[in-house]
Amino acid sequence: MPTKDNPRAKRMGEQIQRELTDLLRRDVKDERIGNVTITAVNVGGDLRTARVYYLVFGKQGADPKVQRGLESAAGFLRNALSKALMIRYTPTLTFELDTSIEHGVRLTQLIDSLKISGDAPDHAPSGAASGAPRDAAGGAAAARDAGTDEHDHIVDEG
Repeated sequence: MPTKDNPRAKRMGEQIQRELTDLLRRDVKDERIGNVTITAVNVGGDLRTARVYYLVFGKQGADPKVQRGLESAAGFLRNALSKALMIRYTPTLTFELDTSIEHGVRLTQLIDSLKISGDAPDHAPSGAASGAPRDAAGGAAAARDAGTDEHDHIVDEG
């Protein structure tokens, strides 16, 4: 069962994210980890596994030292989580670099490149190439003022 369908897994993921953020900042002394931000935690539907997504402040891409440091601290973090959350089974933690921001930036760049290439006059939408000025509402306001809708139907204003 996916996390989005399981409200308990979602709540547990949010709790784990908060606790891990505090633990990494306060208790973990491993120099390899440095300044890590926990961006999301996805807990499996059976509540036995948790995938922890992180970003490293000031670094682009993956840093194998940080990954090894987090994997090394996983046992300590799991033990600390079991005490803080007071749950019967503490999920096994796996750490993964969060690439969603990089993916979003790449999509934005692709969209922007399409907008730039789509601004050429020969790519005008149908109906807009007639040269007739239209307002931001697509001419609907002018049609309303004339007593018709934009498809030349008579509008009953009574």
